[in-house]
Amino acid sequence: MTDLKDLSNLIAKQGKNPLILSSLNLQSQEDAALERKLRELKSKQELRKDWILFIVRDVVVFSAAVVFILGVSGYSLFTLIHR
Repeated sequence: MTDLKDLSNLIAKQGKNPLILSSLNLQSQEDAALERKLRELKSKQELRKDWILFIVRDVVVFSAAVVFILGVSGYSLFTLIHR
């Protein structure tokens, strides 16, 4: 809302100068482009975080569980054979 008031003040003081209005539009377009890039960067960071969590949670935990199960079953088989 303050941008609209500033814009009306500029128009009232300068008349209908298209250069002033276009510079304000360019600035707002630059702000919009910067905001879009920021959102893209945040989404990339979220995706990267999701992949890291997937690797840690699913791959490492699953591998550790498989190794533990194989270790317990190997120990059980070893104790059964040597009795």
